[in-house]
Amino acid sequence: MLFPIAILPGDDQYAWGVEVPDIPGCFSAGEDLDNAIAMAREAIEGHLELLAQDQQEIPKASKVAVHAANPAYAGCTWALIDIDITRYLGKAEKLNITLPAYLLTRIDSYVQNHPEHKSRSGFLAEAALKILQGEGK
Repeated sequence: MLFPIAILPGDDQYAWGVEVPDIPGCFSAGEDLDNAIAMAREAIEGHLELLAQDQQEIPKASKVAVHAANPAYAGCTWALIDIDITRYLGKAEKLNITLPAYLLTRIDSYVQNHPEHKSRSGFLAEAALKILQGEGK
């Protein structure tokens, strides 16, 4: 999932600040832009781990444009942090499902050409999450 981060530039006195608008209370900072982005990833992963431990729902990431229109983020630079949220969804469980051969062939072909899905199971899990989080409407 691509989480937008709002970055406030630093200077000789202040660190670069980072906020993750889709995850309330998720802030970070870094000594330069690269470090700020790396620290944002750690902050996101830490928050998601805590949410998973408390069995709370993982927040849905919004589009950058949604947050950029908010006056509270005026002057921010935006970046996207790609987080594989499947590790925060609980222990994997094996199941047996039935799909039409044509659909299965198309899924396998898609996964082969899009390694970000890693596997057929990864693709199916991501597709299901999109629908459950309202992205598939």
